[in-house]
Amino acid sequence: MDERKIIIAIDGPAGSGKSTTARCVAQHFKYVYIDTGAMYRAITFAALRFNLYPDNHEKINELLETTSISLKRNETGEQRTFVNEEDVTPHIRSKEVSENVSYFSSVSRIREAMVEIQRKLGQKGGIVMDGRDIGTVVFPNADLKIFLVASLEQRAKRRIAELPAQSIVMSFDEVVENIRQRDLLDSSRDHSPLMKASDAIEIDTSYLTIEEQTEKIIVLAENIIRRKSL
Repeated sequence: MDERKIIIAIDGPAGSGKSTTARCVAQHFKYVYIDTGAMYRAITFAALRFNLYPDNHEKINELLETTSISLKRNETGEQRTFVNEEDVTPHIRSKEVSENVSYFSSVSRIREAMVEIQRKLGQKGGIVMDGRDIGTVVFPNADLKIFLVASLEQRAKRRIAELPAQSIVMSFDEVVENIRQRDLLDSSRDHSPLMKASDAIEIDTSYLTIEEQTEKIIVLAENIIRRKSL
C-alpha cells in the first residue's frame, strides 16, 4: 500500500499548544515541521534591530528584499531559525519581540512574503505547519486542519512556565495582558486574521496533556492517510 504524505495545518491563538503539538505530530509521522511563528518572530527581530516601525512600509519593503528567513535543523534535530544565515533562535522569544510580533505580523507585505516561503516549503506534502492562517490562507486545501483553543488562564500559565528558560521575567498579569492583546491584534487585522477554517476540527487543549492532544491529531491524520492510500 502506497502511504501518501499529507499536509497537516494546525492553527490557534498564542499559548494553545500549537508548536509543541505540531512538533510531536511531525516526529510521529517523520514529517517536516514548519514553525511559521518563528518566521514572523525572526522578521520582527530583524525590524526591531534596525529600529523600524510596522507602518514604515518603504523600510519594511527594503528589509524584506535584503533579508532571508530560513529554518534549519542542527545535529541533534533541533529546529533553529536564521536571519541572513545568522542563528537568531535565542533572540526571537525575547519580551520585546513577543510584544511586537503581532504588530509586524499584521503588515500585509510581511505576511505575503512569509506565506510565499511557507508554500514553497510545503508544496510536496509530508509537513506539519502551525500558525494562525495555515488552514485559511497558506494551505486552504490542507488534508487535515486543526484549530486548537484553550482558556486565557491556561494559556497564560503555559507561557509563565516557559519564561525561565528564556531568561524573561514577567508577572502573571503581564502575561495575561500580553496574550489578550495578541489575540485582539491577530483576530482583528485586515490581512489573514486568526480564524478557524470552516472545515477545521477544533480541539480544546485547556485540560489536555501534550500527549493527549497529539494523539487526537495522530488518529485523525492516520484515518486520512489510510483513505488516501487505498
